[in-house]
Amino acid sequence: VQLVESGGGLVQTGGSLSLSCAASVRTFSNYAMGWFRQAPGKEREFVAAISGSGVSTRYADSVKGRSTISRDNAKNTVYLQMNSLKPEDTAVYYCGAALLGTATIATSIDYWGQGTQVTVSS
Repeated sequence: VQLVESGGGLVQTGGSLSLSCAASVRTFSNYAMGWFRQAPGKEREFVAAISGSGVSTRYADSVKGRSTISRDNAKNTVYLQMNSLKPEDTAVYYCGAALLGTATIATSIDYWGQGTQVTVSS
Protein backbone atom coordinates (compact mmCIF):
# COMPACT_ATOMS: atom_id res chain seq x y z
CA VAL A 1 0.00 0.00 0.00
CA GLN A 2 1.33 3.42 -0.95
CA LEU A 3 -0.12 6.69 0.27
CA VAL A 4 0.76 9.99 -1.36
CA GLU A 5 -0.27 13.28 0.23
CA SER A 6 -0.58 16.56 -1.60
CA GLY A 7 -2.00 20.02 -1.09
CA GLY A 8 0.22 21.41 1.62
CA GLY A 9 1.75 24.85 1.42
CA LEU A 10 2.07 28.27 2.98
CA VAL A 11 -1.09 30.11 4.00
CA GLN A 12 -1.88 33.13 6.13
CA THR A 13 -3.72 32.94 9.41
CA GLY A 14 -7.42 32.51 8.74
CA GLY A 15 -6.85 30.92 5.38
CA SER A 16 -7.81 27.48 4.09
CA LEU A 17 -6.09 24.47 2.62
CA SER A 18 -7.30 21.20 1.20
CA LEU A 19 -5.10 18.16 1.59
CA SER A 20 -5.45 14.99 -0.45
CA CYS A 21 -4.11 11.50 0.08
CA ALA A 22 -4.19 9.06 -2.80
CA ALA A 23 -3.88 5.37 -1.99
CA SER A 24 -2.66 2.60 -4.20
CA VAL A 25 -4.59 -0.29 -2.72
CA ARG A 26 -7.02 -2.79 -4.12
CA THR A 27 -9.77 -2.45 -1.53
CA PHE A 28 -9.53 1.10 -0.26
CA SER A 29 -12.89 0.89 1.50
CA ASN A 30 -11.48 -1.80 3.82
CA TYR A 31 -9.29 0.82 5.46
CA ALA A 32 -10.17 3.48 7.95
CA MET A 33 -8.15 6.54 7.09
CA GLY A 34 -6.65 9.11 9.41
CA TRP A 35 -4.83 12.40 9.22
CA PHE A 36 -2.11 13.11 11.74
CA ARG A 37 0.35 15.95 12.11
CA GLN A 38 3.75 16.47 13.62
CA ALA A 39 5.26 19.81 14.50
CA PRO A 40 9.01 20.22 15.11
CA GLY A 41 10.00 18.80 18.47
CA LYS A 42 6.56 17.36 19.11
CA GLU A 43 5.00 13.94 18.85
CA ARG A 44 2.75 12.98 15.98
CA GLU A 45 -0.83 13.79 16.92
CA PHE A 46 -4.23 12.76 15.65
CA VAL A 47 -6.18 15.26 13.56
CA ALA A 48 -9.12 13.47 11.94
CA ALA A 49 -10.28 10.03 10.86
CA ILE A 50 -12.96 8.50 8.67
CA SER A 51 -14.35 5.00 8.50
CA GLY A 52 -14.01 2.82 5.43
CA SER A 53 -17.53 3.57 4.31
CA GLY A 54 -17.17 7.27 5.04
CA VAL A 55 -20.16 7.28 7.36
CA SER A 56 -18.27 7.84 10.59
CA THR A 57 -15.82 10.66 11.23
CA ARG A 58 -13.82 11.80 14.27
CA TYR A 59 -11.84 14.94 14.96
CA ALA A 60 -9.32 16.18 17.45
CA ASP A 61 -10.69 18.96 19.63
CA SER A 62 -8.03 21.29 18.24
CA VAL A 63 -9.51 21.16 14.71
CA LYS A 64 -13.16 20.35 15.38
CA GLY A 65 -15.42 22.84 13.64
CA ARG A 66 -12.60 24.04 11.39
CA SER A 67 -11.81 20.87 9.46
CA THR A 68 -13.67 18.29 7.42
CA ILE A 69 -12.43 14.86 6.49
CA SER A 70 -14.00 13.05 3.55
CA ARG A 71 -13.20 10.24 1.16
CA ASP A 72 -13.99 9.11 -2.35
CA ASN A 73 -13.66 5.34 -2.47
CA ALA A 74 -14.04 5.32 -6.25
CA LYS A 75 -10.90 7.45 -6.45
CA ASN A 76 -9.04 5.81 -3.56
CA THR A 77 -8.57 9.23 -2.05
CA VAL A 78 -9.12 10.84 1.34
CA TYR A 79 -9.32 14.58 1.85
CA LEU A 80 -8.85 17.03 4.68
CA GLN A 81 -10.34 20.48 4.27
CA MET A 82 -8.93 22.91 6.82
CA ASN A 83 -10.39 26.35 7.40
CA SER A 84 -9.63 29.25 9.74
CA LEU A 85 -6.05 28.08 9.96
CA LYS A 86 -3.90 29.18 12.89
CA PRO A 87 -0.11 29.31 13.30
CA GLU A 88 -0.37 26.37 15.70
CA ASP A 89 -1.67 24.26 12.80
CA THR A 90 1.81 24.45 11.28
CA ALA A 91 3.14 20.90 10.95
CA VAL A 92 3.86 18.08 8.56
CA TYR A 93 0.56 16.36 7.86
CA TYR A 94 0.49 12.61 7.32
CA CYS A 95 -2.28 10.36 6.17
CA GLY A 96 -2.46 6.83 7.45
CA ALA A 97 -4.42 3.69 6.64
CA ALA A 98 -5.66 1.26 9.26
CA LEU A 99 -7.07 -2.13 8.34
CA LEU A 100 -8.30 -2.66 11.88
CA GLY A 101 -9.48 0.00 14.26
CA THR A 102 -10.58 3.56 13.65
CA ALA A 103 -7.30 5.19 12.58
CA THR A 104 -7.46 7.56 15.52
CA ILE A 105 -4.24 6.47 17.20
CA ALA A 106 -0.85 6.28 15.52
CA THR A 107 -0.15 2.75 16.69
CA SER A 108 -3.20 1.48 14.80
CA ILE A 109 -1.89 2.77 11.46
CA ASP A 110 -0.59 0.10 9.11
CA TYR A 111 0.63 2.39 6.35
CA TRP A 112 1.82 6.01 6.31
CA GLY A 113 2.29 8.55 3.59
CA GLN A 114 5.44 10.64 3.30
CA GLY A 115 3.79 13.78 4.66
CA THR A 116 3.06 17.24 3.34
CA GLN A 117 4.14 20.48 4.98
CA VAL A 118 1.53 22.99 6.10
CA THR A 119 2.81 26.36 7.25
CA VAL A 120 0.49 29.04 8.62
CA SER A 121 2.01 32.48 8.87
CA SER A 122 0.89 34.97 11.48
